[in-house]
Amino acid sequence: MNRSFDYIIIGSGFGGSVSALRLSEKGYKVAVIEKGRWFSSGDFPKTNMQLKKWLWLPRLNFFGFFKLTFLRHIGILSGVGVGGGSLVYANTLPVPKDAFYHTGSWHNLLDWEKELKPYYALARRMLGATAVPKVFDADKALYEVARDINREKQFELPEVAVYFGKPGEETEDPYFNGDGPPRKGCIYCGACMTGCRHDAKNTLDKNYLYLAQALGAEIIAEQEVIDVLHNGKSYEVITRNSIKKKSQKHGYDTKGVIFSGGVLGTVKLLHKLKKSSLPNLSNCIGQDVRTNNESLIGVPSLDKERNFSEGVAIGSLVHTDADSHWEAVRYGKGSTFWKFLMLPQTKGSNIISRIGNLFLTVLKNPLRHLRILFLRDFGNKSPILLFMQDVESRISLEPGTLGLKSKVNKESKPKADLPEAKDLANKYARKVNGEPYVTPTESLLGIPTTAHILGGAVMANSPEKGVIDENNQVFGYDNMYVCDGSMISANPGVNPSLSITAITERAMAQIPNKL
Repeated sequence: MNRSFDYIIIGSGFGGSVSALRLSEKGYKVAVIEKGRWFSSGDFPKTNMQLKKWLWLPRLNFFGFFKLTFLRHIGILSGVGVGGGSLVYANTLPVPKDAFYHTGSWHNLLDWEKELKPYYALARRMLGATAVPKVFDADKALYEVARDINREKQFELPEVAVYFGKPGEETEDPYFNGDGPPRKGCIYCGACMTGCRHDAKNTLDKNYLYLAQALGAEIIAEQEVIDVLHNGKSYEVITRNSIKKKSQKHGYDTKGVIFSGGVLGTVKLLHKLKKSSLPNLSNCIGQDVRTNNESLIGVPSLDKERNFSEGVAIGSLVHTDADSHWEAVRYGKGSTFWKFLMLPQTKGSNIISRIGNLFLTVLKNPLRHLRILFLRDFGNKSPILLFMQDVESRISLEPGTLGLKSKVNKESKPKADLPEAKDLANKYARKVNGEPYVTPTESLLGIPTTAHILGGAVMANSPEKGVIDENNQVFGYDNMYVCDGSMISANPGVNPSLSITAITERAMAQIPNKL
């Protein structure tokens, strides 16, 4: 027998968590359906070498929270679990630059900079945004490069979703007048992205979801939505267990549906529903997918004196020009996994030239690269540089044999070889006695990697141009919304979590209280 709710939210990331709390506050009966697992602080791996605890690979019985997806034109890093991307993200909460509000399919709908300003402030307060109070070795090297390129005034310590109380000491809820869970002060171990084992990271299960549950919202984990049926003025959401290979289907009746499964989850599901139970969905599903024009470059260092794992995941940034944003990223001690998925940075117009250039790079100094290969603690010695731009680059995501497949327009194709990123990485490498390394798909195939896949269900003034309207309502269906990274309709050029939170806050503010 089906259970009934006023709203069912598919996914528990930034959009889903905000929706759960705000709808619960308005008096609605809410359920959040999440295909990943619940994680307490003790469930997280000590390092990313504990693959079964870290990676989400259900076919191999790996039920962690970090997902790697490789498509023809892009590699994607994302999160799975109760709390979504907040479990694995680098805590950073920047507000985008002006270009974000004035480009893309949404730019002519509203004055977005003015419209979102109060919601950015609200999102920052809810997520506990606090400026990083200390700098460490990876940040100092970033500052040195900023000074060398005359951008030291654009060097910043970012605001992050971390509690900086007394290191390791527990305190009563410092954010919500005692209504939230106890917290512990950050110990600067650098392991934010492998799951905070010390209760210092402000993941969504410690704010939005925690408060929503206190108001009666249900969180149904380890269930994946496989269908949404339209029954006149209501919907039926069909799920199946995402952990057990053979499981019974479950049905839930609801008056409203909010898609919040992230780009990979929402776009894939919307494509499926368009062909079956929700034919009135826009034909624009999967279009205008953006990658934040990113470049992720590791810099394994042979400097024996520096410890690059100390700090928070992202402890510093530089605005290198009007369009670009550069950050120093770190993993914790012992997190060596990326060592096995990295090759020296190279370039070339095809795989043959790239392989040739790769051999030339190694042959120039084989002993140096051999020493990097055998670095004892790769996590301690390997800062990662994240370069982002609000410059346009787009792909489309379409249904494929094994899930989603990517397509590109050559004019807006995301590029692995960003000259600015490579130049900055080389400058940083010289500072730390290191070498720039990237993923094999980038080094050999020229396929870039992003940690911030965005778009695919963008805003517009009509279903001919987008999937949702300015209030996040899906064209063609009443009381159906998209609130996650797939709604982002322009390149923010910075980490997008705060923007997803703020835009969802605004969308939920448009829904009236339950009578």
